[in-house]
Amino acid sequence: MSAAATYDLGKLHGGLRLPSEKEVSTTEKILHAPIPDQLVLPLTQHVGNPSQPIIGIGERVLKGQLIANTDGSLGAPIHAPSSGKIVAIEPWPVSRRNGETAPCIIIECDGNDQAIETAEIIVDYTKLDPDSLLHKIMQGGIVGLGGAVFPTAQKLMQAITAPLEHLILNGIECEPYISCDDMLMREYAADVIQGAQILMHALSLSQCHVAVESDKPEALIALGEALAQIDEPRIVLKQVPSIYPSGGEDQLVQLVTNKEVPSGGLPTDVGCVVQNVGTAAAINRWVCHGEPLISRVTTITGHGVAKPVNVLARIGTTIADIVTLAGGYTEHARQLIIGGPMTGRSVSTDRVPLVKASNCVLVLADEITQGNERPCIRCGECAEVCPIQLLPQQLYWFACADNEAKLRKFGLIDCIECGCCDLVCPSHIPLTADFRMAKGRMRELADEKARAERAKQRFETRNLRIRQEQEQRDKELANQKETARLFATSKIKAIVDRARKKSTDDQDEEQ
Repeated sequence: MSAAATYDLGKLHGGLRLPSEKEVSTTEKILHAPIPDQLVLPLTQHVGNPSQPIIGIGERVLKGQLIANTDGSLGAPIHAPSSGKIVAIEPWPVSRRNGETAPCIIIECDGNDQAIETAEIIVDYTKLDPDSLLHKIMQGGIVGLGGAVFPTAQKLMQAITAPLEHLILNGIECEPYISCDDMLMREYAADVIQGAQILMHALSLSQCHVAVESDKPEALIALGEALAQIDEPRIVLKQVPSIYPSGGEDQLVQLVTNKEVPSGGLPTDVGCVVQNVGTAAAINRWVCHGEPLISRVTTITGHGVAKPVNVLARIGTTIADIVTLAGGYTEHARQLIIGGPMTGRSVSTDRVPLVKASNCVLVLADEITQGNERPCIRCGECAEVCPIQLLPQQLYWFACADNEAKLRKFGLIDCIECGCCDLVCPSHIPLTADFRMAKGRMRELADEKARAERAKQRFETRNLRIRQEQEQRDKELANQKETARLFATSKIKAIVDRARKKSTDDQDEEQ
């Protein structure tokens, strides 16, 4: 680790030191999952609009083949994780709230794993200009693998419009049980560092910080050795405290650069771009090896599985197949969560597929219970642990009163729904759920106001058009009347002139 300096950066405001529960899934190396019989690929695995299928039922596809593309708006393409036959494009259970289904492409794998002829493999990416490199990244279907799943290329394209100073690779896994990034950094450190170099070239940056928690010494050593092999002084390892939720973008920016992202703003507002270490490794595999985002490392853990482990599995593998690799369920398995215990989503079926955002499959032996809710005692514990420095107890009262103005004034929109306030509340009030619902109502109200404003603009535009058309008709009618008057006047004048001439001629004849 001598090739890179490490720093222990001070304490995050608020937050919690939670039991890691990671040791059980990090004792073995990453397990490479076999090709399943069937792959289920949701058309929405990213922020933005769903991808659109470009293949039909019955068609044979190859590993790495583009099977769904974007419509030109915010989104990411989807590639076949293995070779096989498209057997259906239909709704399937996915890891959404309330057990929703979503349109999915279903591939019946043939077991051959035959790959499509890879696109041009870029060995020396430095010979590409940043715009061409960003376009290349966009074609790989790469999204943020830290959970946000924002299309990576479009995030980078937005970032380069701002003055940038720092690229930060996020290797923080502060939520209990999740260890996929830790194992990725241990076993694929070179891919992470190479991905950082590619990102720096795409962003025209000369400085990168790789942030790793202090409880990940093996990952720090592996990254340090990878840096030493290539002698890359532009990349610096930064060690941060193991406090939840230090892995949040805004919190990480503050820890690494001591700059505070403004309310409602983005890290780019303070000159920073944040990418997950898994995203960096995926970029390296695509740019330098021609492999799009068709697999990811996922943690299979919890007291409800026989042998917790991290697996490198194809996107679209069902949770049932994934859990089998961890020895199957124990007799004590009670609850299935996609994600961690703080921010994950509980699902009712293991038919749900692994998607690009799936960093953890958590099987708990006991249901997570909140306890009996009691009235708020205004103890202030929630304000002490809030990493955003909000006042949850005040927001709770405003949420109960549905006071949108006060909720905005007290910064509810900045709440990251980390769940810290829930854990410390002695009254067992489900604050995060209340805040999530309140934010939903605020978005609905904002949408309603926007619709009303658009309707008002359409009404005003229509009235203006009608008024302009009426004025045009009135003007045309006035012109017609004036033309008719002038014509009538000229006719009368001509008649009078002829009468006068005739009278003159008659007088001349009489004389």
